[in-house]
Amino acid sequence: MSEDTVVRFQKPGAVRDALTELLREGAQRLLRQAVEAELAEFLAPHAQKRDEHGRAAVVRNGYLPEREVLTGIGPVSVRVPKVRSRTQEPVVFRSSLVPPYVRKAKSVEAALPWLYLRGISTGEMQEALSVLVGEEARGLSAPVVSRLKQQWQEDYRGWSERRLDGERWVYWWVDGIYSGLRGEHERLCALVVMGVNERGQKRFLAIEDGVRESAQSWREVLLKLKARGVETPPKVAVGDGALGFWAALEEIYPQVRAQRCWKHKASNVMNYLPKSVQEKAKGALHEIWMAATRRQAELAFDRFIATYQGKYPKATECLQKDRAALLAF
Repeated sequence: MSEDTVVRFQKPGAVRDALTELLREGAQRLLRQAVEAELAEFLAPHAQKRDEHGRAAVVRNGYLPEREVLTGIGPVSVRVPKVRSRTQEPVVFRSSLVPPYVRKAKSVEAALPWLYLRGISTGEMQEALSVLVGEEARGLSAPVVSRLKQQWQEDYRGWSERRLDGERWVYWWVDGIYSGLRGEHERLCALVVMGVNERGQKRFLAIEDGVRESAQSWREVLLKLKARGVETPPKVAVGDGALGFWAALEEIYPQVRAQRCWKHKASNVMNYLPKSVQEKAKGALHEIWMAATRRQAELAFDRFIATYQGKYPKATECLQKDRAALLAF
């Protein structure tokens, strides 16, 4: 036979997705900033020392060869800087975060969740870094951690204020992501807007603190996007049933068409079904939103209602109440 029937599988480490790449890039920036902060603290006691010609006695001297440290999200590249002494006094910089020959984080499974959630959310950066690279990270002083946190805040501020008028954003996906943190009186969440431009590229447009998913919180997010250059609204916005976003959208960008998120809706419907039928019901829901035409989607929708309405009325009611928004296109 001339037709190749061999099925090729990706290697376990070859799988890539946007979120993993984002976390990996964030981890690389974190390590780079942390090592640079270590170096700055190392050089500080030598700042006033001079050689016989009046030059700084201890100076930077390039980098050691780049190497990869294996973490729970795959390899993270790191470059450790070197120093050089212009006097007879030997001076060697050793990073406590990335010691020589280290190739693997000591707790790769827990590294990134602790790094982002405990490190940035609660300020326990020393503990978070120790999860990434081991107990050596506990040697970080408070000034170093404080300096790193200030740098991250500045990086986020710069990212959240960057101009967006150079792109045409066609689709938006929006969501409110809750954490375990609470404000004085309200539950806090991160309000996230992801956009797709005309070239099909996905980008995070906004990640802002919000109080629940209130209309006022979403209004502030949308007004900030508008001020950053998003004058031309997207064609479609996709989100869950949080009324706050849709009320704010109607006020700020009234011409945008609304589409309910099938991922959220499917989860809501599953909550009303026993586990024994959930797999089959998921397949039936999949036939709706993956239908080739609107007519086929409507037929699949009616078929789901007819199949489950008698025994699981709450599940079909949950689906039926958002029929117009789910079948908007």
